[in-house]
This record gives sequence, structure tokens and C-alpha cells, in this order.
Amino acid sequence: MRLIGETGEQLGIVSSREAQSIAEEKGLDLVKISPSANPPVCKLMNYGKYLFEAAKKAKEAKKNQKTVEIKEVWLSMTIDVGDLNVKARQAQKFLSGGNKVKVSIRMRGRQMAHQELGIDVMKRFYDIVKDCGTIEKQPLTEGRNIWMMLAPLKA
Repeated sequence: MRLIGETGEQLGIVSSREAQSIAEEKGLDLVKISPSANPPVCKLMNYGKYLFEAAKKAKEAKKNQKTVEIKEVWLSMTIDVGDLNVKARQAQKFLSGGNKVKVSIRMRGRQMAHQELGIDVMKRFYDIVKDCGTIEKQPLTEGRNIWMMLAPLKA
């Protein structure tokens, strides 16, 4: 097997018994790096320390990652300008915080016959919040709901 030392230097091709005795002599573990290679590659290392360092790196990477949440804003087809502005300010706050926003309208009764009015409300809503986000998914009708997805602008 090909043996690599603890600092990364090549120790040459040695038998497995010889490699094991070198590892015991130095108080280290013999770890197979590439068992399918010809000859197999092994490295001398403190395996417990290696696992600890790997777990530490993984924990640090997880701490630094940002999770994106999806916030939802409900509108109505008969919403007035003032109420639309209040909902838009709320959505702008969500978008500036780095979250995605799902904008939904539930149609009731005869509103189903005038779906284009709901899509117009969605477009007016987007005109107010377009400085904070972009449309990720265009307004879409599913059953009694109309919804669209807004994503925050890239910094």
C-alpha cells in the first residue's frame, strides 16, 4: 500500500503490517484514503482529532447559512387603496428581510366570474413593491385562489 505521513509527505509503498507498525510507533491511526486505487492509499493521522475538526467545520457552516422563509400576504378583490398600501408596506418589510412573499387572493361567490379583476389587484400590488422585490412566479389561478410569488432583489 502507498503510505502518506501525518504532514502529507509520501513515505512510499510499504506492506500493510509495516504501515500498521509505523502507525503504532507514532501513536497514530492508519486510515485508508483510497482503497480502490492500485496500490491502496493510506494515511497516518489522529482520526479522533480529524472527526472533531470536521464536526466543528460543519457546525460553523450551518451557523453561517441563511434560511429563506416564505411569508404570506392575503388580499381581497375589493381592497381599497389605503389597505393595499398597508399590505404592500408589510410585504416590503418581509422582502427587505430577505424572505420570499406569497401574495394570495381568495375569490368568493360571483368573483369567480371576474378573475381578471383579481389579477389587476395583483399587478397594482406589485407596482407598489417592485423596488424591493421581483416576481418569481406570475399571478396564477388555482381553483378559488389567485397567487403570485415575490422574491427579494439580489444585493
